[in-house]
Amino acid sequence: MNSTLAAFVSGVIFAIGLAIGGMTKPAKVAGFLDFTGNWDPSLMFVMGGAVMTHAILYRLIRKRPTPLFTEAFAIPTRTDIDPRLLGGAALFGIGWGLSGFCPGPAITSLASGQTPVLVFVAAMLGGMYLYNVSVKRGA
Repeated sequence: MNSTLAAFVSGVIFAIGLAIGGMTKPAKVAGFLDFTGNWDPSLMFVMGGAVMTHAILYRLIRKRPTPLFTEAFAIPTRTDIDPRLLGGAALFGIGWGLSGFCPGPAITSLASGQTPVLVFVAAMLGGMYLYNVSVKRGA
């Protein structure tokens, strides 16, 4: 299996998991974020399953000398918390809270063709473009 096919299969599995877990439903996400109202804790199981899967497989995969489809592992080396990281995390959280979508589920939800999804993805792509423009200008 080549790397493009592996990435595609991984993406399909990820999208199916997001849909089954309810992450593509903004109302479910809003219910999870509503701690003072009608809180729906069910998305904790989705996150818990993801964290457990990562915790187990990360250790197994890192024992390999190299990844399956490239020459070396790409492990981040930075450990500091800077204003850009905090600002990006805050912006991500605000967007997720206001729209009920984070990027992965939004891309998966594009298949629905619903206007709110299309607007969110367009805004997300616009934000990515503006970020790239600002980085190139040194802002």
